[in-house]
Amino acid sequence: MADREFDVVVYGSTGFTGRLVAEYIAATHPDLRWAMAGRSEDKLKAVRDEMGVPEETPLIVADSSDPASLKAMAERTRGVVTTVGPYQKYGEPLVAACAEAGTDYVDLCGEPAWMRDVIDTYSDKATASGARLVLSCGFDSIPFDLGVFALEEAAIAKTGKPIARVKGRVRAMKGTFSGGTAASFFETMARVKREPHIFEWLIDPFSLSGGFKGPEQPAGDKPIFEDDLNSWSAPFIMAAINTKNIHRSNALLGHRYGTDFVYDEMFLTGPGEQGEQMATMVAKDRSMQDNPPKPGEGPSKQERETGFYEVMFTGVTDGGERMTSVVKGDRDPGYGSTSKMITESLLALIETPREDTPGGVWTTAPALGQRLIDRLEKHAGLTFSMEG
Repeated sequence: MADREFDVVVYGSTGFTGRLVAEYIAATHPDLRWAMAGRSEDKLKAVRDEMGVPEETPLIVADSSDPASLKAMAERTRGVVTTVGPYQKYGEPLVAACAEAGTDYVDLCGEPAWMRDVIDTYSDKATASGARLVLSCGFDSIPFDLGVFALEEAAIAKTGKPIARVKGRVRAMKGTFSGGTAASFFETMARVKREPHIFEWLIDPFSLSGGFKGPEQPAGDKPIFEDDLNSWSAPFIMAAINTKNIHRSNALLGHRYGTDFVYDEMFLTGPGEQGEQMATMVAKDRSMQDNPPKPGEGPSKQERETGFYEVMFTGVTDGGERMTSVVKGDRDPGYGSTSKMITESLLALIETPREDTPGGVWTTAPALGQRLIDRLEKHAGLTFSMEG
């Protein structure tokens, strides 16, 4: 693998998020052997010039409708970053090419039904070739997957046991979800109409956990007041994706969090009447469905750079001590932070020996764990800390 032409290929470089990935690599990793890939050489050249990417950066023409072009691309690089979604519409040919070529792969997928397809169809092929296919390497689900991982590792180190009941709570967030997230949502709903059986995958928190069925999980579908947190909590739109990934991580880690692990995610809105009103408003919000952002469009540079998020993960040990981990990001979640997270995920992956992380379909915590946390803190503007 080390003798391949490139370390990284950014597939989808002409899209909004792909452009940000290319810009980030050029600015922060100038010694990386990398290339930009997309459907049109002319568009690739225009984006390369517009984003200030060095003129000598190689360009690769590849298209999901042309499997041979994806195969050729995958065989030239150690790893691929793909921002081309919805993945259930455009993603499978690239997964197939990487699984066949033994090429590492990271994406931004938040489409649980397609992720189940990838797990069922490509796990054995990736295991045989050595390809590490790591899904959901953006805001869904890195801060959440690694935030739970950090909490459980701290609890095990301190008490010898994991925390069985963990609450993931978004404490603050400024920014927008991507147009790709909205497009993925609508593509998933369209698929449910065509294939009603996948609805069960969407409502089952363990649908990505390889057949394991754990205890009943909280619904998180309506506002509640939480005495232990002294706050109202509202449903969180990403919970349906993140919870599945976290339960898959637990399964891939040999149930390091326990076979009785219970987890949910909500959005904290504060105490009192104001908190209740805010929680009710969040629960009724339909902007994603009624006025979604368009794929290929996104916030301005100023909006990306003034965005942020803060998420906590909290639970009580067997001895009655509350432990809390906190993850903070210094850019808007859907674009500014996500473009950095997916890049660092692939860089962490290609540096990870295959004896540590062999071929297969992975989530970030079991595949990369502390190695990725360290990279995100060093390069991507994230911080991981313990409170109390």
